[in-house]
Amino acid sequence: MKIEQIYTGCIAHAAYYIESNGEAAIVDPLREVQPYIEKANKDNAKIKYIFETHFHADFVSGHLDLAKKTGASIVYGPTAKPNFESIVATDGQEFKVGGVTIKAIHTPGHTLESTCYLVTDETGKQHGIITGDTLFIGDVGRPDLAQELVEDLTQELLASHLYDSLRNKIMPLSDDLIVYPNHGAGSACGKNMSKETTDTLGNQKKVNYALRADMTKEEFIKELLDGLTPPPAYFPQNVLMNIQGYESLDAVMSKAETPLHPKEFEAVANQTDALVLDVRNENDFVKEHVPGSIFIGLHGQFAPWVGALIRDTKQPILLITPEGKEVETITRLSRVGFDNTLGFLLGGIEAWKAAGYETDSIESISPEVFASKYETAPVIDSRKPGEYTAEHVVNAKNIPLDYVNEQLAEVPKGEKFFIHCAGGYRSVIMSSILKSRGYHNMINVEKGMTGIRTTDVPLTAYVCPSTLK
Repeated sequence: MKIEQIYTGCIAHAAYYIESNGEAAIVDPLREVQPYIEKANKDNAKIKYIFETHFHADFVSGHLDLAKKTGASIVYGPTAKPNFESIVATDGQEFKVGGVTIKAIHTPGHTLESTCYLVTDETGKQHGIITGDTLFIGDVGRPDLAQELVEDLTQELLASHLYDSLRNKIMPLSDDLIVYPNHGAGSACGKNMSKETTDTLGNQKKVNYALRADMTKEEFIKELLDGLTPPPAYFPQNVLMNIQGYESLDAVMSKAETPLHPKEFEAVANQTDALVLDVRNENDFVKEHVPGSIFIGLHGQFAPWVGALIRDTKQPILLITPEGKEVETITRLSRVGFDNTLGFLLGGIEAWKAAGYETDSIESISPEVFASKYETAPVIDSRKPGEYTAEHVVNAKNIPLDYVNEQLAEVPKGEKFFIHCAGGYRSVIMSSILKSRGYHNMINVEKGMTGIRTTDVPLTAYVCPSTLK
């Protein structure tokens, strides 16, 4: 038996490839499916099944394209009602992949159809359990996503289901089972996942707060819901795409890989009300960019930030990318359901300038200059509340990038202000959004808190994040 975790760090996602005796299965595939097909071809194996642990919210699965290209059957757990041909497994149903047995274990809680898959090797030994968003390393799945689609499904009710699933279906299993989750640290599908992407079930029973043996259901619900922030706006849209179906990635790429000369680029932007998305490095964007464009750098957690800040997956998008990064950018947008890319600026910002068009910039200063001026204007900290609480510039105001759209009224309008994050990425994203909304009075602090800590700017006493709720 071969079982391989295929981890994609930019969206903290894990897919799985299982192969035995010339047959293969893919669990929770990403939108671009060719790598899975190539992996099976290399092993002279035929992909027989595509297992889905649930209707995903944070990415668009590649299940439909993969099934169409390979003839594999799509498998969901009990209660799933997809709008396409699939196998809806019964609780405990077993599937053979070569000599391997894969058993569906219905574990409602994260969503009603959430299902884990117990993998038993050719010798009959239980090897591991693929847990989807039911059980993570150090955490469990958030129970508030399905209520976006089913009104009477409260987060308390789903949390209650999750408690029962963990206690009755997962915890009785062998301690030496390997836990294979669908996500790792950085995913919005949980609160506090570990950076590790696998562990033994026995160790998780010792260290995972949600698996404490003496925990009551009431305590579990309280701890699980405590500090749970609203899910990103694109989550319900991705769920619907995964349930109802979507345009093939090949068609999306064909439309999006359209090079546009500057005049064409400007015309399409004006005719379609497209958002101009610049994915270059933040230092390049600060120096010069197309007026009105939004920055979300490709080198960071690009797709999750696109989903959190642009909100509508149907939004028309025009791209400004580093040379040679057009296909990667379009692919990563499609992973979170943004399929309406109309093309990219051929020749990038240099071609834009050569065509005689103006550029804009963002005022940006070094941490050392900030240290000499920080008392002269308000300071906006764009990090997450937990980062801010752990340590921040004295008297700084916290407006997290995640909620800039909701907290615009709190941004100083008529006076200069400084803005920073942890390392310089998020503050430029936020500055670009503010600038597109008519704010031109921000001063970005390069390197963020990483640089500020090297100066004598007064900071609050440090509180270890592990002690914070």
